[in-house]
Amino acid sequence: MAKENDRFIKVYSQGKVNTIEIWVDKETGVNYIYRKDGYSGGLTVLLNSEGKPVITKL
Repeated sequence: MAKENDRFIKVYSQGKVNTIEIWVDKETGVNYIYRKDGYSGGLTVLLNSEGKPVITKL
């Protein structure tokens, strides 16, 4: 479970084994997408249609 002082918060999750999650950096508001499939996974900045990072104001 997330602690109150953790920098990132999970705002979206889909799937159990093959997982897609969206995480938000509480300091910058930048959104990251995390994809996990079995034993492998990856994290990258979530971009909008203009190629700029998606920013969420918390």
